[in-house]
Amino acid sequence: MKTSCVVFQSDPQLAQVFITSLSTAFQSVRSATSLEDARISAIKHRAEALIVDMEAASLDDLRYLSHELPAIRIVCNHRVADEKLWIAALNAGAADCYASSDTKAIMNAALGRPNGHSEAA
Repeated sequence: MKTSCVVFQSDPQLAQVFITSLSTAFQSVRSATSLEDARISAIKHRAEALIVDMEAASLDDLRYLSHELPAIRIVCNHRVADEKLWIAALNAGAADCYASSDTKAIMNAALGRPNGHSEAA
């Protein structure tokens, strides 16, 4: 079982869905209320993964996080993730990017498991 994961989402209901799903694979899953809270929480709890809502964070924010947290797997989500966003997110430092509805792929990506892009690409 992985140690810790941080979830930063603009939609509290979606955050809870991710927290519930990820808690089966991580010992600790924390919800962050801001980008800075996500960064601090990831450092404090030695997170292995960070789930970032691209509706709440910009590509510059993602670049900043990936620079500040190089050892943490950053997985992005967006309700309308497409190939353009996927490429931009990867170029900004994300490990992967999926449609918010694809919770299984987001969980697999957070765990470092390979995924096919069923909805994002």
